[in-house]
Amino acid sequence: RTIRVWLKRDSGQYWPSIYHTMSSPCSAMAYHHDSRRIFVGQDNGAIMEFHISEDFNKMNFVKTYPAHQNRVSAITFCLTSEWVISTGHDKCISWMCTRSGSMLERHYFTSWASCLQYDHETRHAFVGDYSGQITLLKLEQNTCSVITTLKGHEGSITSLWWDPVQRLLFSGASDHSIIMWDIGGRKGRTLLLQGHHDKVQAICYIQLTRQLVSCSADGGIAVWNMDISREEAPQWLESDSCQKCEQPFFWNIKQMWDTKTLGLRQHHCRKCGQAVCGKCSTKRSSYPIMGFEFQVRVCDSCFESIKDEDRTSLATFHEGKHNISHMSMDISRGLMVTCGSDRIVKIWDMTPVVGCSLATGFSSR
Repeated sequence: RTIRVWLKRDSGQYWPSIYHTMSSPCSAMAYHHDSRRIFVGQDNGAIMEFHISEDFNKMNFVKTYPAHQNRVSAITFCLTSEWVISTGHDKCISWMCTRSGSMLERHYFTSWASCLQYDHETRHAFVGDYSGQITLLKLEQNTCSVITTLKGHEGSITSLWWDPVQRLLFSGASDHSIIMWDIGGRKGRTLLLQGHHDKVQAICYIQLTRQLVSCSADGGIAVWNMDISREEAPQWLESDSCQKCEQPFFWNIKQMWDTKTLGLRQHHCRKCGQAVCGKCSTKRSSYPIMGFEFQVRVCDSCFESIKDEDRTSLATFHEGKHNISHMSMDISRGLMVTCGSDRIVKIWDMTPVVGCSLATGFSSR
């Protein structure tokens, strides 16, 4: 139930300078560096605002916002409009005026809202929910409108990242996958990335180097190369019989009766999307250009078309050595912070992995 500010001492070690005990467990936080304002969401649905002194040795309470009726899951602060925007387990997004502390409006979803990204220029909010859906909203002073909904994950949305420069939205989910949604030029284009063994807990896109950093609950850290022309994974085709050998699937009663054969189980080739039987898809292969860093099912003909160089990984994988529950990147310095379920906070120097010095704009530590 505490919020702490850690300062790096001359010895190189971090020590807490101040801490504040909250009335309810903390569930989300947003820090605005320029104004040194901190917004802390709690399990009871309230958001508390604090102001940090210049020397980071004092924390002054500002006000409490009655944001939600249940746990706050994500917070963002917009200085230009003086809004604090949040999502919660009460299935809504709310935005409040930080000058008056009053509620401006709420919008409700069918599932509890799990994560949030906000475009400060256009006032577009992206909200991921427990059903696996992402809703794009246009927020106004006392109203909002639903622009579209994005459906592609098979599990709850756990993390979102919005890049306003290229207008790309990245989403991580409990189905262990990441999807890149091209909101800008090529509308509707999606790229699937599969390289984690557990739910994706946090993502960060580094626009300067075209790299995506993702962390999962099993401690895996992946750095994806997005500065290449990747292929979209195909839509899975539906058929009553194998599209290679034409043998019927087990629900195709008529063809089974006509041919006096037993029906087969349906599978799908991850490369071409065709519906195939097990006999026509005996091979497995990775195919990184399509986002498959692990070996996945492909039909035998597609397996023959994949060359050895096509299997070259387009991501690097690292071990966080604790079950990562949250991650934050300081892109300007190439530093990453991970928080684990083991209650340990780790600070990583990511410059060897994501670039360094003049090539990326990172300054030395």
